[in-house]
Amino acid sequence: MKNQLAESSGAIIPKQMDSRIYRMDKNRKKANNFVNGIREHLRLGPKFFETVKGKLSLGARILQLGGVKRVFREIFCAKEGEKLLKASQCYLSTTTGPIAGLLFISTQRVAFCSDRSIKFSCPNGELVRIHYKVSIPLRKIKRANQSENAKNPSQKFMEIVTMDNFDFWFMGFLNYQKAFSYVRQAISQAPNAVQK
Repeated sequence: MKNQLAESSGAIIPKQMDSRIYRMDKNRKKANNFVNGIREHLRLGPKFFETVKGKLSLGARILQLGGVKRVFREIFCAKEGEKLLKASQCYLSTTTGPIAGLLFISTQRVAFCSDRSIKFSCPNGELVRIHYKVSIPLRKIKRANQSENAKNPSQKFMEIVTMDNFDFWFMGFLNYQKAFSYVRQAISQAPNAVQK
């Protein structure tokens, strides 16, 4: 009787162990990707304190307005029927360096808004603080490309090229693959989609 139990349970245990090991390995990979995303996201910021301060400011704004969807609607005056598909924390590459913010992917556009306001000089010399915003209608996007640093493949970039060949570079995503797949999905479902 003991032999039968041992044999029957012996056949089950390896399968259970295999599935546990598989799940543990899958969770380990997810955790590593998440940690690498956070590390990359913080590395791009000018100073750790400034990055955290910006994230706290953005978080407070999201709470005040009642969620990311409302922030999107308020900042970009979303049209009736426009739905937010995904919002991702990332950086927009500019000539003055990366700017931290949120990338909004909707059924009508890909948009970016900085976490913190930025100082700009007016023609009259006055300094004004405004959030850095970009809004690209999906119908004006020619393609979205994936790219990575050859020396450090964990550093991933997303390039969005418009019909007039202007390109926007986004980087430092917490979950790069998910953000890129939402951008590709939105572009492919847009009227007059040109995606190559």
